[in-house]
Amino acid sequence: MLMNMDKIYMQRCLLLAKKGLGSVAPNPMVGCVIVHQNKIIGEGYTSPYGGNHAEVNAIQSVKNKAFLKESTLYVSLEPCAHFGKTPPCANLIVEHNIPKVIIGCIDTFSEVSGKGIEKLKNASIDVSLGLLEKECLELNKRFFTFHNKRRPYIILKWAETIDGFIDVDRPIIPSCHPELVEGTTKHSKIAEQARNDDKIDNWITTPLSKKLVHKWRSEESAIMIATNTALNDNPKLNVREWAGKNPLRVVLDINNRLPQHLNILDNSLSTLVFTSVNKENQDNIEYCIIDSSKNIVNQILENLYTRNIQSIIIEGGKQLLQSFIDNNTWDEARVFVGKKQFTKGLVAPTLNKSPKFKQNISTDILSIYYND
Repeated sequence: MLMNMDKIYMQRCLLLAKKGLGSVAPNPMVGCVIVHQNKIIGEGYTSPYGGNHAEVNAIQSVKNKAFLKESTLYVSLEPCAHFGKTPPCANLIVEHNIPKVIIGCIDTFSEVSGKGIEKLKNASIDVSLGLLEKECLELNKRFFTFHNKRRPYIILKWAETIDGFIDVDRPIIPSCHPELVEGTTKHSKIAEQARNDDKIDNWITTPLSKKLVHKWRSEESAIMIATNTALNDNPKLNVREWAGKNPLRVVLDINNRLPQHLNILDNSLSTLVFTSVNKENQDNIEYCIIDSSKNIVNQILENLYTRNIQSIIIEGGKQLLQSFIDNNTWDEARVFVGKKQFTKGLVAPTLNKSPKFKQNISTDILSIYYND
């Protein structure tokens, strides 16, 4: 019976921790519950980055601090033992003489790993580790991937028709008109005209799926597309369909083909453009030079790691998505299949994996894949 209650309290920690999704990075999401005589007397979760950690918020929420000396503290991740933007949580637990601590999983981040547990044990605190460990590790998959693999957690996302296309055939621009090459204003206006043509409808999924995608965007640090997607769809890559934080917009535009009037370059949000052409930064747009003769995916990820970008959604196009798949540099794929048929067009990326699970989103089918 006691073990069942332990699990219930740790499940509560997990629920609390999820409240920090999208706001605490680059810190991990952590939940904490304090129990005295089988009653929760305090709880908390990690504040937005720079604020209190979960343990601090939980301890501060306890009205009668005298009860702490007779309580058990449950926390989904090992308490930190180092000074960062806030003091060590392990120290605070020791200071309040909390006699027992139950931890979901160890923190593999080198600044913490095992040190928080060691500090608690050295203070004669009864420490248990590994309760709902799998769930606790899954909760912070972004944080652990970032520190262990030195790159962001990568989510691939696309929508395809039931006959396997992600886009319709686009208008062919005659090669005899060099002034209409991709990246010029005239080319972009042709693409825009095609988008507005009632005869060309390339939207695949339902409004409910679109809202879900905007929710996902609010949960990640960055979102990325490449040149052709910017030209053909002119996306804003914001979270206008959901209340949340806009991710950093990232664009791969190797040959600097994107005209300035596109939504992605409107300066409304922080935007990072990877290109091989020197270009001056402007307001919210930063240009980053990469070497097109070397592995482009690796260069992008190395740069994002230096910027503390813990997670990124790759939304297209097909070539960009496939490059991450072929490089075997991805962690999760979220693939919608809508009811539409295009008959011909741009074939969806090839992912030689079986989905872990599927679910219905209105009339769409969402499949989730993991790169185990």
